[in-house]
Amino acid sequence: MKKSIYRVFKENTSLILFVSLMLVFRSAVADWNDVPTGSMKPTIVEGDRILVNKMAYDLRLPFSQHSLFKLADPIANDIIIFESKVADKRLVKRVIGVPGDTVSMHKNQLFINQHPANYKLKSEHSGFAISQENIAGNNHLIRTQVKLGQENSNKHASFKPLTIPDGYYLVMGDNRDNSADSRVIGLVPRDEIIGRSNTVVFSLNYDNYFLPRSSRFFKSI
Repeated sequence: MKKSIYRVFKENTSLILFVSLMLVFRSAVADWNDVPTGSMKPTIVEGDRILVNKMAYDLRLPFSQHSLFKLADPIANDIIIFESKVADKRLVKRVIGVPGDTVSMHKNQLFINQHPANYKLKSEHSGFAISQENIAGNNHLIRTQVKLGQENSNKHASFKPLTIPDGYYLVMGDNRDNSADSRVIGLVPRDEIIGRSNTVVFSLNYDNYFLPRSSRFFKSI
């Protein structure tokens, strides 16, 4: 039995080494993540596979969440991937508030350190509106049920000022009225964050027989 195992290993050393290195790479360096929900619309849509840079913030021990060395901290506007203990699953959200920030929201309009974020209506549709939001000098699109500033039936469209403590981050989905984010699961601990994404690698259309969406391949987000 031992000779058989040794023979298999010897005959497939290159393959075993390649697979092992790939597993280590995906665990500690980079991987992709399937996005099954629309909580980050319009930036990320259902069926997108996003690239996860696992060395964006930490050098981690492979196959674990243990950080060997901190490389950086998340900043406002980063799209992060984290293992939420509260939600009991992996989530993808945008960083809105970092430690020391005071964040509030009124009718889906953010105030960070008492300064209102800048907004510009981009388009209106039946049942939702798309607006441009500027946070920390960076623009991105958000989706809401009604135009910003109008009465909203979503109870999470407004919240009182909250100061973010050390080691925690306030995150939100770009689909503001359809996202279980910090307004539901609370602040995200630093040690739950596993990486950052800024690219859609490829995308499948769940509503059209899982056909590829070539227009979203290698799309920056």
